[in-house]
Amino acid sequence: MQAQNRSPHTIKNYRADLNEFIDYLTHSDLQIVSSSGRVEWTRLHSQDIQHFISQRFAEGIKARSLARKLSSLRSFFQFLLERKQLKINPAEGLKAPKLPKPLPKSLDVDLTSQLLDQPLHSWQDVRDQAIFELLYSAGLRVSECAQLDLSPGLDNLSAGWVQVFGKGAKERLAPVGSKAQQAMQAWLAIRHEYAKTGEEAVFVNRFGNRLSVRSIQSRLDKRAAEAGLPTKMSPHRLRHACATHVLESSGDLRAVQEMLGHENLSTTQIYTKLDLQHLAKVYDQTHPRAKKRRQ
Repeated sequence: MQAQNRSPHTIKNYRADLNEFIDYLTHSDLQIVSSSGRVEWTRLHSQDIQHFISQRFAEGIKARSLARKLSSLRSFFQFLLERKQLKINPAEGLKAPKLPKPLPKSLDVDLTSQLLDQPLHSWQDVRDQAIFELLYSAGLRVSECAQLDLSPGLDNLSAGWVQVFGKGAKERLAPVGSKAQQAMQAWLAIRHEYAKTGEEAVFVNRFGNRLSVRSIQSRLDKRAAEAGLPTKMSPHRLRHACATHVLESSGDLRAVQEMLGHENLSTTQIYTKLDLQHLAKVYDQTHPRAKKRRQ
């Protein structure tokens, strides 16, 4: 590890993990450690390692620490394998207990309004307003927003929908509230002045080409600073805010699943720790910025 320029902190942790495992073997009934204190690594089996991890888990060691311990052992056995001291890596294929999924970071309604209700001074501000309103209104992924085309993306905008292609190129209609519709129309009224001829992207940069995901993040950082938000922003937080605010008001998990384009309901369930017509009804009744969305 030193030869690979690994950090002293990492080396210290790996050394501690290996010493802990050797101590475990020394006091076990596995008869892997000789009377002289030498560990016979060829006698070690994968179930011995799994038992070590399980025992530490039962003692209350957190999943993240257990994952690192298993990584330490896997790396060490790979080291022995490369030096012909082992024929197989007994830790290969073993999995640590699953890390708990962090809850999505959202914004409350007041902070969301503080972000979105900023004065617009330039054409980029008008474009950004349409982007941010759309991310929040439709719960889009930032990649879906960047990839949005005039057609078929906006074919149903007047009816209150945008057509996007999500993960796995799966197509879905996402609802657009009245605030987002207004922001979109304001941008579309001037878009032709800045987009290159033949450019199909809804959102373009100063060169007239499709706006990138990184640029959207950068513009959102700028808006958050201007709005004086006491928290770091990301496009995904607007998506989370959309889902959270609709779910808090409606309790309708399946409607949120449909709106976000989640294939499995289990993905949507991280928001709980609680057909399109149905989605439209729930959305219009609950989304803070979509009370008067067109039908």
